[in-house]
Amino acid sequence: MDMEAKYADLRRAAEETAVVDAHAHDLVAAGSTLPFIGCFSEADGDALALAPHSLPFKRSLRDIAALYDCDPSLEKVEEFRRAQGLSSITSKCFQAANISALVVDDVSTLDKTLELESHKAFAPKVYRVVGIETLAETIINEESVVGSSWTLDSFTEAFVAKLKSVANKIVGLKSMAAHRSGLEIDPSVSKVDAEDGLRKELATRRPLRITNKNLFDYIFIHSLEIAVEFHLPMQIHTGFGDRELGLRHCTLFHLRAVLEDKRFVKCQIVLLNASYPFSREGSYLASVYSQVMFSTDGYAFPETYYLGAKWARDVVYRVLSAACEDGDLTIQEAIEAVEDIFRRNALHLYKLNVFHEKTTSIDDNTISSSSCLGKDDVILVRMVWNDASGQHRCRALPAERFYGIARNKGVGLGIAAVGFTSFRDAPAVGTNLTCAGEEIRLVADMSTLLRIPWSRNEEMVMVDMLTGSGEASKYCPRNALRKVTKVLLDEFNVTVKAGFENEFYLLRKSFSEGHEHWVPYDNSSYCSTSAFDGASFMLKEAHSCLKAAGIVVEQMHAEGGNGQFEIALKYVLCTLAADNQIYAREIIKSIARKHGVIATFLPKPDLNELGSGCHVHLSLWKNDQNVFMGSNKYNYHGMSNTGERFLAGVYHHLPSILAFTAPHPHSYDRIQPNTFTGAYLCWGKENREAPLRTSCPPGVPPDFVSNFEIRSFDGCANPHLGLAAIVAAGIDGLRRGLKLPPPTELNPADCASHERLPHDLLGSVEALAADKIFHELMGDKLVTSVIAMRKAEIEHYAKNPGAVHHLIHRY
Repeated sequence: MDMEAKYADLRRAAEETAVVDAHAHDLVAAGSTLPFIGCFSEADGDALALAPHSLPFKRSLRDIAALYDCDPSLEKVEEFRRAQGLSSITSKCFQAANISALVVDDVSTLDKTLELESHKAFAPKVYRVVGIETLAETIINEESVVGSSWTLDSFTEAFVAKLKSVANKIVGLKSMAAHRSGLEIDPSVSKVDAEDGLRKELATRRPLRITNKNLFDYIFIHSLEIAVEFHLPMQIHTGFGDRELGLRHCTLFHLRAVLEDKRFVKCQIVLLNASYPFSREGSYLASVYSQVMFSTDGYAFPETYYLGAKWARDVVYRVLSAACEDGDLTIQEAIEAVEDIFRRNALHLYKLNVFHEKTTSIDDNTISSSSCLGKDDVILVRMVWNDASGQHRCRALPAERFYGIARNKGVGLGIAAVGFTSFRDAPAVGTNLTCAGEEIRLVADMSTLLRIPWSRNEEMVMVDMLTGSGEASKYCPRNALRKVTKVLLDEFNVTVKAGFENEFYLLRKSFSEGHEHWVPYDNSSYCSTSAFDGASFMLKEAHSCLKAAGIVVEQMHAEGGNGQFEIALKYVLCTLAADNQIYAREIIKSIARKHGVIATFLPKPDLNELGSGCHVHLSLWKNDQNVFMGSNKYNYHGMSNTGERFLAGVYHHLPSILAFTAPHPHSYDRIQPNTFTGAYLCWGKENREAPLRTSCPPGVPPDFVSNFEIRSFDGCANPHLGLAAIVAAGIDGLRRGLKLPPPTELNPADCASHERLPHDLLGSVEALAADKIFHELMGDKLVTSVIAMRKAEIEHYAKNPGAVHHLIHRY
């Protein structure tokens, strides 16, 4: 038996285990001044121009070109990157790397680094590590105390307070001591020496970059004390550092004084970068201490994450198979080592809440190259999508089939299915979709993989709709949102964050005169304590499941209708917010069903009760700064120039947007005057009768606003399409420099001058049909099919008004 066949199970483990990347850095946004060639080398200046002649460059370029299926030249790779956009290539690289969690530090000083939240669109879990020297420099450079007035005591107080304030929000600390002042750290550095070091640093120009050894040691020791107190690991960037630092200062044996100090015997020390050129010393310490784990050291470009994972998998396989061949390990022990290196050590050390895969135990005497390495406790995987009619659909696959074939190859779906309506599983007339059309491939986006909290032997994953050639389908809602957010990022360097407020009714079964009815769960009032108490067992379980899914709940309460509740979700990057919205509705509905109750997001399940909306708050961000908010330079009713133009675009196109955000004939039973739903074309600051409301939450100065809310959004909407329409309208506002009319401060129903928004879905559809910006940005085929579906819904429910009552089971 040849080596590859003999160690097929080990090879499969090395290649398929979902990794925890325990040391990574922030990506950079499109338009960063950092050249892409920096992906292949850390050289700079004239030396960087020589990188293409190096072996790592040539090997890296071939690997990336193979992933992108393009010619192996720098020009073709860069051309592919520009055509696909940052979001698309990052998803591709991270999915190929199979990264289940990122541990990202904050020490990067590269141009246009993305905020931590942005990375959650590509990795299921993302965690932050704080650089202690970066924090110290930030405090000195940015805090209000001027340099000459800093004392060691005042600095220490500010530093310790800041570090403790974030300790429960991070998973570790990081020191750059080896790169700046060396690893011969003095655990007993005196305050006098540290004070002298601070004074010398403050005498230098700003921004300050700490290099004084005494001050470095002082910061390190205080940070290590906090690490012990909060049970945080301390990462130490090992290996040869800055060029002005002598190589002899970087050897790991200098750490002995710290490691043997009684104060720090329980502190977890993580040595990064394999300690090169002191790898032997690092290996010795790793044999004495228990932490050996994987990281890509990925930075700036998503390709670095992919290459790090690809090469590490190959190296780990080669080393472990050699150990097996020498008789040092059994194959099962080697597979266990793969799990330890790639996942388990990091999960344990950083206390990460990541569902992890389990490898199948094998018998060394019965090795089979066809044996399945999967999740042995997972029975089914649900491949989930939300169609243009807003309905949740899924295909459930046995785990072995999903992980064996479907995860990468996908499953087929007749293209006619993308035109199904809420009343019939057949394509609407006018969509131009038939059962004889091309097949769509539903391909899992592994960054969304989730162990189903209420059904522990199942997982679910969001899917993308691809064509047979592997390109994004023109009918894919998730891709429509990606397309418009890419345009916004490429043209204006702006991203959008969104947070949904989910209103829903809980209905219980009742029998009257031999017939089954669904009636409100209770008869309480807005924010009623008794209503919340009566449903708290379901709401608490839903909260726990949402938390397990990485979805943050900001608040929940009883709403104004009988049996009506609201769960508001924290704002995140809009592509992630749309995915979270689908998972949140799945979770809430499933928990209710588990307890014999229906949770329905239908806009108006009872015409005599208040309607249920799905208000969404949106904000604009550039380089980790909220750019919707006004400033001293420009402040239009609290908005920046960018914010005003974006919102003006949404205002201008709002009648058309309603075809996506209020997409059902039944939606317009909810959007009525004097019901806080936004029935008139207007906007206002904190005006809940306006469909567009700018918001000034606690912590925002009263003269400014931080975000805006769209109230004409409900639970029949596909969240990806709804957000895509809003972003497309905002892009038009930015391109044309549109302006807002004056805000409405009164109830618009009392003002005869205010234009009514469409009274029904037909008015919205007619507005959309005439509005070319959505055809341009979201795609003509998609918009055409949506218009046809909406017209079919209008016709059907006009003829069958009673059919709407059955929709409580669909929405």
